[in-house]
Amino acid sequence: MKKESIIGYSIGSALGVVALGLLVLPVSKPLLAAGPMNTGHESLSCESCHKPAEGTMRQQLQANVKHALGLRSSDVDFVRRAVGNEACLDCHARPKDVHPVSRFLEPRFAEARTELGPQLCGSCHREHEGRRVTVGEATFCRHCHQDVKLAKEPITVSHQELASRGDWQSCLGCHDFHGNHVMKLKTSVAEALPPEYVLRYFQGGPSPYSREKLSPTRNPAP
Repeated sequence: MKKESIIGYSIGSALGVVALGLLVLPVSKPLLAAGPMNTGHESLSCESCHKPAEGTMRQQLQANVKHALGLRSSDVDFVRRAVGNEACLDCHARPKDVHPVSRFLEPRFAEARTELGPQLCGSCHREHEGRRVTVGEATFCRHCHQDVKLAKEPITVSHQELASRGDWQSCLGCHDFHGNHVMKLKTSVAEALPPEYVLRYFQGGPSPYSREKLSPTRNPAP
């Protein structure tokens, strides 16, 4: 091999190591951040959610190269593990969640999984968007509650009537999605929170719901 080729390969390898080091080292955090942290997560470090991937970097590289060459059925996480539901539930454990992610794995919610993806925390709470809820709408109840019927109606206008006329913005005026806020049962639609209050909350504004919670967040940001 010619001397020039050896020098070229050496420089290329060195630059590759430097680039990889920059991606891994803490100094790269401002460069890698995809956007502002969501409401309540402002004081969290990257490592709070982005955990180290299993295996050494060499093993990770080998596995992914084999996958690219068709010698392995799947790839593996590189440097950091992919952030999934487990990372969210480490802090937001809610044993009394009225909409736990496990419920949406049932066959009857196949359409909702396709349209909304409620089995994934990140479908409604994408990080690095500087908001609290990122689903983009306050009418997502329509995906599962088109045929809502109650044996005993607690409010002046039945849930079935509200659904039939497409008044989906009223849902979150009386209910919070996860049922974590301790709230007094409404007996009239007129008592519901205005939709703009709920949207403001989605966007990171103050909570219009009760301050009392059934399951407070673990290690909450100050």
